[in-house]
Amino acid sequence: MSSFWIYVEIGLKHVLDSNAYDHILFLMALSATHTFKEWKKLLLLITIFTIGHTFALVLSVYNVLNILESLVEFLIPITILVTAVLNFVPNKKSKKKGSSAAVATLTLFFGLIHGLGFSNYFKAILPGNASEKVKPLFEFSLGIEAAQLAVVLSILALSYIAQTIFKVSKRDFTIVVSAFIIGVVTPMIIENQFWTTFKWN
Repeated sequence: MSSFWIYVEIGLKHVLDSNAYDHILFLMALSATHTFKEWKKLLLLITIFTIGHTFALVLSVYNVLNILESLVEFLIPITILVTAVLNFVPNKKSKKKGSSAAVATLTLFFGLIHGLGFSNYFKAILPGNASEKVKPLFEFSLGIEAAQLAVVLSILALSYIAQTIFKVSKRDFTIVVSAFIIGVVTPMIIENQFWTTFKWN
């Protein structure tokens, strides 16, 4: 297998790893409010997330930014929780443009957080020469984007089936999926090592 496919595969597995499903939960929360008709908007958000993810990796790999790992591992489920909770807020048409900008900004920031969460492992498998790190970074990001699209398409297909076959409203589907995500991610936050890492006075 060429080095290209090695890093693409690592990116794919990073998203689709059943033992590290936080990435999938975030994508579920991000996709829950959309339908196939809104695929362009959703694709833009996914790409923004990947850009943030890649930018965080670049900063970390080149030692421009280093954040305490326990803090990052705590912030990742927080980003998922915030995204799921925001799904309960009705999107007022009059504020649609501002709301979309806010969601895009949050998605970029959350991409940065998720990228930092994977940075230590990624640094360990990269070549030592700085100039040799660029290509694997973008190959990995390609794998990330491909896996994200697969997850998002699955969520959109599930939404379509729920709405057309089982006659579930879009709003009800969003609420059920978001509530499920909140139920899964809340224990992750409560049981996170962050609470024991820091001494609270």
